Amino acid sequence: MLANYESLVFDCDGVVLNSNKVKTEAFYQATLPYGEAAAEAMVDYHVANGGVSRYKKFAYFLEQIAPNILPSYAEQQVSNLEALLQAYAGYVREGLLSCEVAPGLEALRQQTPNARWLIVSGGDQAELRDVFSQRGIAAWFDGGIFGSPDTKDEILARELASGNIQQPALFLGDSKYDYQAASAAGLDFVFLSGWSDISNSDEWIANKKISYIINIKSLLDGFSYMLSGL
Repeated sequence: MLANYESLVFDCDGVVLNSNKVKTEAFYQATLPYGEAAAEAMVDYHVANGGVSRYKKFAYFLEQIAPNILPSYAEQQVSNLEALLQAYAGYVREGLLSCEVAPGLEALRQQTPNARWLIVSGGDQAELRDVFSQRGIAAWFDGGIFGSPDTKDEILARELASGNIQQPALFLGDSKYDYQAASAAGLDFVFLSGWSDISNSDEWIANKKISYIINIKSLLDGFSYMLSGL
């Protein structure tokens, strides 16, 4: 039962906010000065590595993608890591402030008054806290809003060690990395498919025997039945 969980841990993009497309477009636009081929390769890498921080993704872009696509990259570097991060943040911010908040989120908060809520995201921590505050939903996450540059593995380990995450705990995510991080930390996991970027997720879910739902609203509608296999 949902009421049995002491802590609920949420990913942000694709779970709390319908922002996966916002992030994908921002990665494309930020790297477009390197050319369309480089920008498209960056998008492919981003989608294949959902939940990983922008810091690691842009570092990979500068070290692996750009040099392979642009032979003259080493001599004529278009940008650097800090410039890419700033450009990306500029494209992302407006989208995060305007994209859809998960239907049913407020009702779920009301139905779990005794559970501690946390955000554990690959998004920038300061950015997340600002956006959640401006959108009026920060107070729902009484356990804290956490993000990069710390990884999800680091955040979960730290918050478990400090007692901020109390077991039993449930992680709600939409990426393979979310599942891996939750499993490594000993949290139950539910995959939200509705806004996920994962291609062929049905096969992955079946192979891993992962509990899944479409979105937060469906969590409210049928949680007890859906978790019967855990």
